[in-house]
Amino acid sequence: MFREKIKALDCTIRDGGLINNHQFDDRFVREVYKALSMAGIDYMEIGYKNSRKLFSDKEYGKWKFCDDDDIRKIIDGIESKMKLSVMVDIGRVDPEDVKPCSESPVDMIRVACYIKDVDKAIALVNAFSQKGYETAVNIMAISKVLDNELTEALQQLEKESRANVVYLVDSNGALYQEDIELLVKKAKSILKTKEVGVHTHNNQQLAFSNTIEGIIHDANYVDATVYGLGRGAGNCPLELLLGFLKNPKFDIRPVLDLISKEFIPLREKIEWGYIIPYAIVGMLNEHPRAAIAVRKTDKKDDYREFYESVKEVEA
Repeated sequence: MFREKIKALDCTIRDGGLINNHQFDDRFVREVYKALSMAGIDYMEIGYKNSRKLFSDKEYGKWKFCDDDDIRKIIDGIESKMKLSVMVDIGRVDPEDVKPCSESPVDMIRVACYIKDVDKAIALVNAFSQKGYETAVNIMAISKVLDNELTEALQQLEKESRANVVYLVDSNGALYQEDIELLVKKAKSILKTKEVGVHTHNNQQLAFSNTIEGIIHDANYVDATVYGLGRGAGNCPLELLLGFLKNPKFDIRPVLDLISKEFIPLREKIEWGYIIPYAIVGMLNEHPRAAIAVRKTDKKDDYREFYESVKEVEA
């Protein structure tokens, strides 16, 4: 429960933005930043760094693009030791748009990739590292990755990348504690010069327990979101993680205030968290897109029919 090396990264605005096309207003983001700073969180991931050549700012909010000036407006005047992170996707970022770290309020850039694109992720993290950023590679959909594929990817990341952290991401919310144990131990056995992180989804109400399991086996970087906010079933709730971590630098009280003032009202406007369709896709190790789609229809609560439809596709 207490290990000095453990770093808590909050990705509320980044992951939560997948629900509303990243259209959180400045006031809300500033309140989150302020509360996380007071709570002693190590990193806040404020959004994606996507190219405006590929996405329209008429459809997406500013946290899809994370311009440095927009970030500065959020943090201006707030005393904080917390570092800032942004995420990039393979093929959706123009590295030329990213200024050197010395000219940016951003401290860390995390590259999300599927196992087939690890080589492309390495090229990106190495480029960002040369610009002075802390870097991470987030291996998505880890529950779908074959053992030999993971071994090869981890070996490549160890030998060729300048990433500080490699994250194992349970995109489908399909993993159990035994799976987390095996995956983290495997990563630790290969990654001798990098930290291991875990990012869990709450499809089967296991995000918190799976995060704890990762910590038990020496994963030192852990992701969470305020009140579990995130696309579909959401993520490991930050408030639960803070209750578990006994490091005195963390203070849960600002997060509890934030939930009361901002997230309870938000829950009336957008949907996230444990709901049966998300549990079903988690059980069947499928991407949550089908569950997200059915929740927008008049059959959103016809759980058996949804289960049968996903099983049929799976077959």
